[in-house]
Amino acid sequence: MDRLQLRQSCLLILGCAIFFAILQLFQQQFIYQYDVLFSQPWRLWTGHWVHVGWVHYLLNIVALACLPFLFPHIKQKYFIILLMILPPLLSISFYFIYPNIFAYAGLSGVLHGLYIFCAVVSLTEKKERNFALLILLLILIKIIWEYFFGSFQTAQLIGSPVLTQAHLWGVAFGTLLAILCIIFHINVIQEKGI
Repeated sequence: MDRLQLRQSCLLILGCAIFFAILQLFQQQFIYQYDVLFSQPWRLWTGHWVHVGWVHYLLNIVALACLPFLFPHIKQKYFIILLMILPPLLSISFYFIYPNIFAYAGLSGVLHGLYIFCAVVSLTEKKERNFALLILLLILIKIIWEYFFGSFQTAQLIGSPVLTQAHLWGVAFGTLLAILCIIFHINVIQEKGI
């Protein structure tokens, strides 16, 4: 990672951390809430940018902060694009598939989508393929673990149940978007020296 990429990554992380922290101060106005989702459409996005508490916020910001350093070859603009596309996809899925989910807050579904997206598109790069396969394997193990055993420790840490469906749908949408980028030859990989 060159200096410009490092600076861009730090600015992206800092910008997200500050923006999400400001939203967190007014959490109740921004969480995903089933009964007002379409009358207050900002919640399609902001429900994923606020958290159930500050510990939850910190865990997700740390996971977000790792992303551009684990995948430095992915163009920064695609992190931003995915931070805009994945939240409404997840929210609409919750609304229609899980109407019993009244409220939700957290970035983890989006993070799962981001990590999967980066890993899948990285499979097209020979130098990145082994690392991408490792990330895909780890996420698959995590999803299977959550399905069979739940996320009790995480729930205790953040003080709220973990909505594992968000993780699963994040993985599904991240995979779909990555495959579409590959099929339509959308170059999300940073060119060497740029």
